[in-house]
Amino acid sequence: MGTADSTGEAERLAALLSTLKERSGLSYGALGKRLHLSASTLHRYCNGDAVPADFAPLNRFARLCRATPEELVEVHRRWILADAAREQRGKGAGGTAGGAAPAADPGTPADPPDADDTPKSPDTPETQETQETQETQETQETQETQETPDSPSAPRPRPRRRLILAATAGVIAVAAIAALLVGRLVDDGAGAGAGQAAGAARGPVASPEAAESPSPSPSGSASGKPSASPSPSGTPGASPGSPADGKPAAPAPTGVPFHASVRAHAWENQCSQRYLVDREPDAVRPPPVEQDAPAWVAAMGAVSADEQVVEVTLQGKGSETVVLQALHVRVVRTGEPLPWTDYGTGVGCGGGVALRTFDVDLDQGSPAARAAEGQRPFPYKISESDPEMFRVTAHTGGRDVSWYLEVEWSSGERQGVFRVDDRGRPFRTSASAGRPAYDYPPGASEWSEHQPG
Repeated sequence: MGTADSTGEAERLAALLSTLKERSGLSYGALGKRLHLSASTLHRYCNGDAVPADFAPLNRFARLCRATPEELVEVHRRWILADAAREQRGKGAGGTAGGAAPAADPGTPADPPDADDTPKSPDTPETQETQETQETQETQETQETQETPDSPSAPRPRPRRRLILAATAGVIAVAAIAALLVGRLVDDGAGAGAGQAAGAARGPVASPEAAESPSPSPSGSASGKPSASPSPSGTPGASPGSPADGKPAAPAPTGVPFHASVRAHAWENQCSQRYLVDREPDAVRPPPVEQDAPAWVAAMGAVSADEQVVEVTLQGKGSETVVLQALHVRVVRTGEPLPWTDYGTGVGCGGGVALRTFDVDLDQGSPAARAAEGQRPFPYKISESDPEMFRVTAHTGGRDVSWYLEVEWSSGERQGVFRVDDRGRPFRTSASAGRPAYDYPPGASEWSEHQPG
């Protein structure tokens, strides 16, 4: 849990939580007992004095207060913004503690460097020739002064004078040759065609692989790394960071331009989710609450039975806007249903909140994510201040399916594909028809056979 100041984002989250709490008619103590949280902790959430580091407590709080689907989404959206604001403040505090170098007083001009320490900038051959000529003339005048009739006994170092003149002429010739070469290089760079790199000053050049347009592949790869394939860059034009104004070209942005949070085991309500486990009832742990489902599934080797709800939250980075073009379903493997036992999570049953945004029928030949009735389809836009949460419900009635999602995105002239899976592994959903089924009723101490209806 992270402590947050009374900022705008935390206050807006707290205002919504307080509204839900007052409407429920329950005290902080009663809510805390049901949520396994202290009353003081809930009080701090509703006052904006603290923002939880994880959304699960607020999700259970909103459901217990019988929030509507729209209110549940709004609670999640406000928590994302408040949590992001808290992290930004943490980064800012860390930077201040690190100690930045004191800025120079703008009212006191910096001391100019000594004339002898000022570097000579070889801007043009004419400048070099003028400087060398002046030095030659000064040398000649000094030597002629030494050779005046007032000092008849002084030696006449004419060989040294000739050596200096020869060296000066050589320096001028080298400078002129260098100027000619630089001029040829500049002319060649200016004549390069549009879209072709002419030296490092034009910025990084994308490799041929990165320049290809991304095409979603139904490959069975189980890699958990996001796939972001940038599209070819447009014709380069004048920009504030171009070499034309004397500044180095700014590096082109790389990587996926948004943050992603995936909940592989979101539930419709505390009674809805069932799992297939290859164990006898006495070897299966009691069912978990929703936030502990991933750990329980991993420990029991469980597979979602009949349907699986995946919740994906995407939030942009920085000020750039990202357009989410489409959502695709990729099937890695399909087979006969697992011959395992069916176990239900019937703990704390109550009025669940149904929030089915996109529906996926895994029994189809080419499964697709279809927007639920009343829900608009893709595309969507996201930014740092305007995240989106997508809830995908995938179901099967007669198969064992391993699958994952792909999100097509674009930002400016970049585009790519982002893979959504279960921490590097595909999601897995299997039908449970005809399998032995067990429930864990409230107050029970062991599994009992499922009673239909």
